[in-house]
Amino acid sequence: MIQKELKEDLQLKWSRLQEALLKINADGCLLHMDVNLFYATGRVFNGYFYLPAEGAPWFFVLRPNGLTGERVRYIRKPEQMPELFAELQIPMPQKLLLEADELTYNTYIRLQTAFQPRETGNATQVLRQIRSIKTPWEIEQFRFSARQHALTYAEIPACFRPGMTDLELQYEIEARMRRNGSMGLFRTFGSNMDIFMGSLLAGENAETPSPFDFALGGGGPNASLPIGANGTPLKEGTAIMVDMAGNYTPYITDMTRVFSVGKLPGEAYRAHQVALNIQQEIEEISRPGTPCAELYNRSLAIVEREGLSQFFMGTRQQAKFVGHGIGIQINELPVLTPRSKEVLAPNMVFALEPKFVIPGVGAVGIENSFRVTEAGLEKLTVCEEAIVQLPFEQINIL
Repeated sequence: MIQKELKEDLQLKWSRLQEALLKINADGCLLHMDVNLFYATGRVFNGYFYLPAEGAPWFFVLRPNGLTGERVRYIRKPEQMPELFAELQIPMPQKLLLEADELTYNTYIRLQTAFQPRETGNATQVLRQIRSIKTPWEIEQFRFSARQHALTYAEIPACFRPGMTDLELQYEIEARMRRNGSMGLFRTFGSNMDIFMGSLLAGENAETPSPFDFALGGGGPNASLPIGANGTPLKEGTAIMVDMAGNYTPYITDMTRVFSVGKLPGEAYRAHQVALNIQQEIEEISRPGTPCAELYNRSLAIVEREGLSQFFMGTRQQAKFVGHGIGIQINELPVLTPRSKEVLAPNMVFALEPKFVIPGVGAVGIENSFRVTEAGLEKLTVCEEAIVQLPFEQINIL
Protein backbone atom coordinates (compact mmCIF):
# COMPACT_ATOMS: atom_id res chain seq x y z
CA MET A 1 0.00 0.00 0.00
CA ILE A 2 2.79 2.43 0.95
CA GLN A 3 5.71 2.92 -1.43
CA LYS A 4 8.99 2.25 0.39
CA GLU A 5 10.61 5.47 -0.83
CA LEU A 6 7.76 7.51 0.72
CA LYS A 7 7.68 5.78 4.10
CA GLU A 8 9.84 8.36 5.90
CA ASP A 9 7.96 11.28 4.33
CA LEU A 10 4.56 9.83 5.20
CA GLN A 11 5.55 9.08 8.77
CA LEU A 12 6.55 12.74 9.16
CA LYS A 13 3.13 13.82 7.82
CA TRP A 14 1.31 11.38 10.11
CA SER A 15 3.20 12.64 13.16
CA ARG A 16 2.33 16.24 12.27
CA LEU A 17 -1.33 15.36 11.89
CA GLN A 18 -1.38 13.40 15.14
CA GLU A 19 0.20 16.33 16.95
CA ALA A 20 -2.59 18.54 15.61
CA LEU A 21 -5.24 16.01 16.68
CA LEU A 22 -3.91 15.89 20.24
CA LYS A 23 -3.91 19.69 20.46
CA ILE A 24 -7.65 19.84 19.80
CA ASN A 25 -8.49 16.67 21.77
CA ALA A 26 -9.59 14.77 18.66
CA ASP A 27 -9.47 10.98 18.68
CA GLY A 28 -8.99 10.43 14.97
CA CYS A 29 -9.16 11.78 11.45
CA LEU A 30 -10.91 10.12 8.49
CA LEU A 31 -9.85 11.23 4.99
CA HIS A 32 -11.61 10.49 1.70
CA MET A 33 -10.79 13.27 -0.79
CA ASP A 34 -8.19 12.63 -3.51
CA VAL A 35 -5.79 15.44 -2.55
CA ASN A 36 -5.76 14.54 1.14
CA LEU A 37 -5.46 10.83 0.40
CA PHE A 38 -2.45 11.50 -1.80
CA TYR A 39 -0.91 13.71 0.86
CA ALA A 40 -1.39 11.08 3.58
CA THR A 41 -0.71 7.88 1.62
CA GLY A 42 1.24 8.77 -1.53
CA ARG A 43 -1.52 7.50 -3.81
CA VAL A 44 -5.09 8.21 -4.88
CA PHE A 45 -7.62 5.46 -4.25
CA ASN A 46 -11.34 5.18 -3.65
CA GLY A 47 -11.70 4.63 0.05
CA TYR A 48 -10.75 6.03 3.43
CA PHE A 49 -7.60 6.68 5.43
CA TYR A 50 -8.05 6.63 9.20
CA LEU A 51 -5.40 8.04 11.49
CA PRO A 52 -5.96 7.76 15.24
CA ALA A 53 -4.49 10.39 17.52
CA GLU A 54 -2.05 7.73 18.69
CA GLY A 55 -0.87 4.65 16.84
CA ALA A 56 -0.59 3.54 13.22
CA PRO A 57 -3.09 4.39 10.44
CA TRP A 58 -5.58 2.11 8.71
CA PHE A 59 -6.54 1.97 5.03
CA PHE A 60 -10.12 1.09 4.04
CA VAL A 61 -10.27 0.51 0.29
CA LEU A 62 -13.17 0.32 -2.15
CA ARG A 63 -11.14 0.42 -5.36
CA PRO A 64 -8.81 -0.52 -7.02
CA ASN A 65 -8.26 -4.18 -6.33
CA GLY A 66 -4.78 -5.38 -5.50
CA LEU A 67 -3.64 -3.00 -2.75
CA THR A 68 -1.96 -4.99 0.00
CA GLY A 69 -0.59 -4.36 3.46
CA GLU A 70 -0.99 -5.42 7.07
CA ARG A 71 -3.36 -2.54 7.81
CA VAL A 72 -5.32 -2.58 4.54
CA ARG A 73 -8.93 -3.74 4.62
CA TYR A 74 -11.35 -3.86 1.68
CA ILE A 75 -14.92 -2.63 2.14
CA ARG A 76 -18.03 -2.40 -0.03
CA LYS A 77 -19.50 0.64 1.72
CA PRO A 78 -18.42 3.09 4.45
CA GLU A 79 -20.92 1.64 6.93
CA GLN A 80 -18.66 -1.42 7.24
CA MET A 81 -15.88 0.58 8.89
CA PRO A 82 -17.38 0.67 12.43
CA GLU A 83 -17.78 -3.12 12.25
CA LEU A 84 -14.11 -3.45 11.32
CA PHE A 85 -13.15 -1.05 14.11
CA ALA A 86 -14.78 -3.43 16.59
CA GLU A 87 -13.23 -6.51 14.96
CA LEU A 88 -9.75 -4.95 14.88
CA GLN A 89 -10.11 -3.45 18.37
CA ILE A 90 -9.71 0.10 17.09
CA PRO A 91 -11.20 2.50 19.65
CA MET A 92 -14.24 4.30 18.24
CA PRO A 93 -13.48 8.03 18.00
CA GLN A 94 -15.60 10.23 20.22
CA LYS A 95 -14.29 13.33 18.45
CA LEU A 96 -13.80 12.57 14.75
CA LEU A 97 -12.47 14.92 12.10
CA LEU A 98 -14.09 14.75 8.66
CA GLU A 99 -13.34 16.84 5.56
CA ALA A 100 -16.31 19.09 6.18
CA ASP A 101 -15.36 21.69 3.54
CA GLU A 102 -14.91 19.09 0.78
CA LEU A 103 -17.14 16.05 1.25
CA THR A 104 -20.53 15.88 -0.40
CA TYR A 105 -23.44 16.34 1.98
CA ASN A 106 -24.51 12.73 1.42
CA THR A 107 -21.06 11.31 2.25
CA TYR A 108 -20.68 13.53 5.31
CA ILE A 109 -24.06 12.44 6.71
CA ARG A 110 -23.34 8.76 5.97
CA LEU A 111 -20.07 8.90 7.87
CA GLN A 112 -21.58 10.76 10.81
CA THR A 113 -24.42 8.23 10.97
CA ALA A 114 -22.05 5.28 10.72
CA PHE A 115 -19.60 6.42 13.41
CA GLN A 116 -21.98 8.47 15.59
CA PRO A 117 -19.19 10.51 17.21
CA ARG A 118 -19.99 12.73 20.16
CA GLU A 119 -18.37 15.60 18.23
CA THR A 120 -17.35 16.12 14.60
CA GLY A 121 -14.50 18.46 13.67
CA ASN A 122 -13.33 19.88 10.35
CA ALA A 123 -10.36 17.95 8.95
CA THR A 124 -10.14 20.26 5.93
CA GLN A 125 -8.97 23.24 7.97
CA VAL A 126 -6.49 21.15 9.94
CA LEU A 127 -5.05 19.51 6.82
CA ARG A 128 -4.67 22.81 4.95
CA GLN A 129 -2.69 24.26 7.86
CA ILE A 130 -0.44 21.20 8.07
CA ARG A 131 0.04 21.05 4.30
CA SER A 132 1.27 24.67 4.28
CA ILE A 133 4.59 23.47 5.78
CA LYS A 134 6.28 21.29 3.18
CA THR A 135 8.39 18.23 3.93
CA PRO A 136 11.88 17.71 2.45
CA TRP A 137 10.47 15.26 -0.12
CA GLU A 138 7.79 17.75 -1.16
CA ILE A 139 10.37 20.52 -1.61
CA GLU A 140 12.36 18.30 -3.99
CA GLN A 141 9.15 17.72 -5.96
CA PHE A 142 8.77 21.50 -6.27
CA ARG A 143 12.37 21.89 -7.43
CA PHE A 144 11.89 19.34 -10.21
CA SER A 145 8.62 20.95 -11.32
CA ALA A 146 10.31 24.37 -11.33
CA ARG A 147 13.12 23.16 -13.61
CA GLN A 148 10.68 21.66 -16.12
CA HIS A 149 8.45 24.74 -15.85
CA ALA A 150 11.36 27.00 -16.79
CA LEU A 151 12.35 24.66 -19.63
CA THR A 152 8.87 24.95 -21.15
CA TYR A 153 8.77 28.74 -20.79
CA ALA A 154 12.12 29.03 -22.58
CA GLU A 155 10.47 27.29 -25.56
CA ILE A 156 7.52 29.70 -25.80
CA PRO A 157 9.08 31.98 -28.46
CA ALA A 158 9.39 28.92 -30.72
CA CYS A 159 5.65 28.30 -30.27
CA PHE A 160 4.67 31.69 -31.69
CA ARG A 161 3.78 32.39 -35.31
CA PRO A 162 2.53 35.74 -36.65
CA GLY A 163 -1.23 35.74 -37.18
CA MET A 164 -2.02 33.40 -34.28
CA THR A 165 -4.78 33.86 -31.72
CA ASP A 166 -4.20 33.52 -27.99
CA LEU A 167 -5.91 30.11 -28.01
CA GLU A 168 -3.69 28.85 -30.82
CA LEU A 169 -0.58 29.93 -28.91
CA GLN A 170 -1.88 28.28 -25.76
CA TYR A 171 -2.42 24.98 -27.59
CA GLU A 172 1.22 25.04 -28.73
CA ILE A 173 2.45 25.77 -25.20
CA GLU A 174 0.30 22.96 -23.80
CA ALA A 175 1.88 20.54 -26.27
CA ARG A 176 5.35 21.60 -25.08
CA MET A 177 4.22 21.17 -21.48
CA ARG A 178 3.16 17.59 -22.09
CA ARG A 179 6.36 16.76 -23.95
CA ASN A 180 8.35 18.13 -21.02
CA GLY A 181 6.47 15.91 -18.57
CA SER A 182 3.41 17.88 -17.47
CA MET A 183 0.73 15.76 -15.82
CA GLY A 184 -1.89 17.96 -17.50
CA LEU A 185 -3.83 18.29 -14.24
CA PHE A 186 -4.51 21.63 -12.53
CA ARG A 187 -5.88 21.02 -9.03
CA THR A 188 -7.64 23.79 -7.12
CA PHE A 189 -9.29 24.07 -3.72
CA GLY A 190 -12.86 25.28 -3.81
CA SER A 191 -15.85 24.99 -6.10
CA ASN A 192 -16.36 26.74 -9.45
CA MET A 193 -12.63 26.79 -10.24
CA ASP A 194 -12.29 24.44 -13.23
CA ILE A 195 -9.36 25.33 -15.47
CA PHE A 196 -7.24 23.34 -17.92
CA MET A 197 -3.44 23.50 -17.47
CA GLY A 198 -3.34 27.23 -16.82
CA SER A 199 -4.16 30.65 -18.25
CA LEU A 200 -2.99 32.84 -21.13
CA LEU A 201 -4.19 36.45 -21.40
CA ALA A 202 -3.64 38.75 -24.35
CA GLY A 203 -4.64 42.32 -25.13
CA GLU A 204 -8.00 43.69 -24.03
CA ASN A 205 -9.12 40.25 -22.80
CA ALA A 206 -6.90 40.78 -19.73
CA GLU A 207 -9.46 43.34 -18.47
CA THR A 208 -12.40 40.93 -18.67
CA PRO A 209 -13.63 39.98 -15.17
CA SER A 210 -14.00 36.29 -14.33
CA PRO A 211 -16.10 34.61 -11.62
CA PHE A 212 -13.06 32.53 -10.67
CA ASP A 213 -10.98 33.51 -7.65
CA PHE A 214 -7.68 33.97 -9.49
CA ALA A 215 -5.45 37.04 -9.76
CA LEU A 216 -6.70 37.98 -13.24
CA GLY A 217 -9.62 36.83 -15.38
CA GLY A 218 -10.24 36.72 -19.11
CA GLY A 219 -13.39 35.77 -20.97
CA GLY A 220 -12.42 32.18 -21.71
CA PRO A 221 -13.29 30.14 -24.81
CA ASN A 222 -17.02 30.03 -23.95
CA ALA A 223 -19.51 30.59 -21.15
CA SER A 224 -18.84 27.16 -19.62
CA LEU A 225 -15.16 28.04 -18.99
CA PRO A 226 -15.16 31.78 -18.26
CA ILE A 227 -11.46 32.41 -17.69
CA GLY A 228 -8.35 32.88 -19.78
CA ALA A 229 -7.78 32.93 -23.53
CA ASN A 230 -10.80 33.67 -25.70
CA GLY A 231 -9.53 33.79 -29.29
CA THR A 232 -7.96 37.28 -29.19
CA PRO A 233 -5.75 37.93 -32.27
CA LEU A 234 -2.10 38.42 -31.35
CA LYS A 235 -1.47 41.64 -33.22
CA GLU A 236 1.40 44.09 -32.94
CA GLY A 237 1.51 45.95 -29.65
CA THR A 238 -0.19 43.14 -27.69
CA ALA A 239 1.07 41.94 -24.31
CA ILE A 240 0.74 38.20 -23.71
CA MET A 241 0.75 36.99 -20.11
CA VAL A 242 1.50 33.27 -19.80
CA ASP A 243 0.47 31.70 -16.48
CA MET A 244 0.57 27.98 -17.25
CA ALA A 245 0.81 25.40 -14.47
CA GLY A 246 4.08 23.83 -13.38
CA ASN A 247 2.43 20.46 -12.77
CA TYR A 248 5.42 18.27 -13.66
CA THR A 249 5.03 16.47 -10.33
CA PRO A 250 2.00 16.37 -8.04
CA TYR A 251 3.37 19.60 -6.52
CA ILE A 252 2.53 22.60 -8.70
CA THR A 253 4.91 25.49 -9.20
CA ASP A 254 3.33 28.79 -10.25
CA MET A 255 5.12 31.11 -12.67
CA THR A 256 4.03 33.96 -14.93
CA ARG A 257 6.04 35.53 -17.72
CA VAL A 258 5.11 38.24 -20.25
CA PHE A 259 5.74 38.25 -23.98
CA SER A 260 5.01 40.97 -26.51
CA VAL A 261 4.13 41.02 -30.17
CA GLY A 262 6.50 43.71 -31.35
CA LYS A 263 6.97 46.70 -29.04
CA LEU A 264 4.60 47.76 -26.24
CA PRO A 265 3.81 51.29 -25.06
CA GLY A 266 6.21 52.74 -22.50
CA GLU A 267 3.62 52.53 -19.68
CA ALA A 268 3.57 48.73 -20.01
CA TYR A 269 7.33 48.45 -19.53
CA ARG A 270 7.20 50.86 -16.59
CA ALA A 271 4.47 48.85 -14.87
CA HIS A 272 6.39 45.64 -15.49
CA GLN A 273 9.47 47.14 -13.85
CA VAL A 274 7.37 48.16 -10.85
CA ALA A 275 6.25 44.53 -10.51
CA LEU A 276 9.91 43.47 -10.52
CA ASN A 277 10.64 46.13 -7.88
CA ILE A 278 7.85 44.75 -5.70
CA GLN A 279 9.26 41.26 -6.04
CA GLN A 280 12.72 42.49 -5.06
CA GLU A 281 11.44 44.25 -1.94
CA ILE A 282 9.39 41.23 -0.86
CA GLU A 283 12.45 39.02 -1.30
CA GLU A 284 14.47 41.40 0.88
CA ILE A 285 12.02 41.61 3.79
CA SER A 286 10.63 38.06 3.89
CA ARG A 287 11.77 35.96 6.83
CA PRO A 288 10.12 33.40 9.12
CA GLY A 289 7.72 35.41 11.28
CA THR A 290 7.01 38.06 8.63
CA PRO A 291 3.24 38.75 8.55
CA CYS A 292 1.65 37.90 5.21
CA ALA A 293 -0.45 41.06 5.46
CA GLU A 294 2.77 43.11 5.57
CA LEU A 295 3.88 41.61 2.25
CA TYR A 296 0.62 42.73 0.65
CA ASN A 297 0.76 46.17 2.24
CA ARG A 298 4.37 46.73 1.15
CA SER A 299 3.40 45.79 -2.40
CA LEU A 300 0.44 48.16 -2.39
CA ALA A 301 2.56 51.00 -1.00
CA ILE A 302 4.94 50.71 -3.96
CA VAL A 303 2.01 50.62 -6.38
CA GLU A 304 0.48 53.75 -4.86
CA ARG A 305 3.80 55.57 -4.86
CA GLU A 306 4.16 54.85 -8.58
CA GLY A 307 0.60 55.98 -9.35
CA LEU A 308 -0.48 52.59 -10.72
CA SER A 309 -3.27 51.67 -8.30
CA GLN A 310 -5.99 51.67 -10.96
CA PHE A 311 -4.12 48.96 -12.92
CA PHE A 312 -2.92 46.75 -10.02
CA MET A 313 -4.25 43.18 -10.09
CA GLY A 314 -6.84 44.10 -12.71
CA THR A 315 -8.90 47.11 -13.76
CA ARG A 316 -12.62 46.35 -13.97
CA GLN A 317 -12.19 43.77 -11.19
CA GLN A 318 -9.15 43.88 -8.90
CA ALA A 319 -7.89 40.93 -6.86
CA LYS A 320 -7.19 41.74 -3.21
CA PHE A 321 -4.18 39.49 -2.81
CA VAL A 322 -0.66 39.46 -4.19
CA GLY A 323 0.33 35.87 -3.52
CA HIS A 324 -0.77 32.48 -2.26
CA GLY A 325 0.54 29.16 -1.03
CA ILE A 326 1.04 26.35 -3.54
CA GLY A 327 1.28 22.59 -3.27
CA ILE A 328 -0.82 19.70 -4.50
CA GLN A 329 -3.38 22.42 -5.20
CA ILE A 330 -2.61 25.78 -6.75
CA ASN A 331 -4.32 27.77 -3.98
CA GLU A 332 -3.00 26.58 -0.64
CA LEU A 333 -2.05 28.49 2.51
CA PRO A 334 -0.79 31.08 3.26
CA VAL A 335 -2.58 33.84 1.32
CA LEU A 336 -0.97 37.28 1.00
CA THR A 337 -3.93 39.57 1.67
CA PRO A 338 -4.33 42.75 3.76
CA ARG A 339 -6.49 40.87 6.29
CA SER A 340 -4.33 37.77 6.65
CA LYS A 341 -3.40 36.69 10.19
CA GLU A 342 -0.79 34.23 8.92
CA VAL A 343 2.96 34.64 9.19
CA LEU A 344 5.70 33.08 7.10
CA ALA A 345 7.24 29.89 8.48
CA PRO A 346 10.18 27.77 7.32
CA ASN A 347 9.35 25.49 4.39
CA MET A 348 6.20 27.29 3.37
CA VAL A 349 6.11 27.53 -0.42
CA PHE A 350 4.18 30.38 -1.99
CA ALA A 351 3.72 32.21 -5.28
CA LEU A 352 4.20 35.99 -5.40
CA GLU A 353 2.36 37.61 -8.33
CA PRO A 354 2.32 41.43 -8.58
CA LYS A 355 0.55 42.14 -11.88
CA PHE A 356 -0.88 45.09 -13.78
CA VAL A 357 -3.40 45.37 -16.59
CA ILE A 358 -2.76 48.16 -19.12
CA PRO A 359 -5.99 48.96 -21.01
CA GLY A 360 -5.78 48.19 -24.71
CA VAL A 361 -2.40 46.47 -24.27
CA GLY A 362 -2.78 43.56 -21.88
CA ALA A 363 -1.33 42.29 -18.62
CA VAL A 364 2.27 42.71 -17.44
CA GLY A 365 4.04 41.68 -14.27
CA ILE A 366 5.73 38.71 -12.73
CA GLU A 367 5.02 35.56 -10.74
CA ASN A 368 7.52 33.23 -9.12
CA SER A 369 7.41 30.41 -6.60
CA PHE A 370 9.42 30.80 -3.40
CA ARG A 371 10.35 28.56 -0.50
CA VAL A 372 10.69 30.18 2.92
CA THR A 373 14.04 29.34 4.54
CA GLU A 374 15.48 30.28 7.92
CA ALA A 375 17.45 33.04 6.19
CA GLY A 376 14.83 34.35 3.76
CA LEU A 377 13.46 33.11 0.45
CA GLU A 378 14.68 30.56 -2.09
CA LYS A 379 13.43 31.34 -5.59
CA LEU A 380 12.37 28.07 -7.18
CA THR A 381 11.27 29.28 -10.63
CA VAL A 382 14.26 30.76 -12.42
CA CYS A 383 14.09 32.04 -16.00
CA GLU A 384 14.06 35.35 -17.91
CA GLU A 385 11.89 37.96 -16.13
CA ALA A 386 11.96 40.83 -18.62
CA ILE A 387 9.22 41.12 -21.25
CA VAL A 388 10.33 38.90 -24.14
CA GLN A 389 9.61 40.34 -27.58
CA LEU A 390 8.25 37.84 -30.09
CA PRO A 391 9.04 38.19 -33.79
CA PHE A 392 6.36 40.12 -35.61
CA GLU A 393 5.96 40.33 -39.37
CA GLN A 394 3.44 42.72 -40.85
CA ILE A 395 1.00 40.86 -43.07
CA ASN A 396 -0.11 42.91 -46.07
CA ILE A 397 -3.53 42.14 -47.42
CA LEU A 398 -3.95 43.24 -51.04
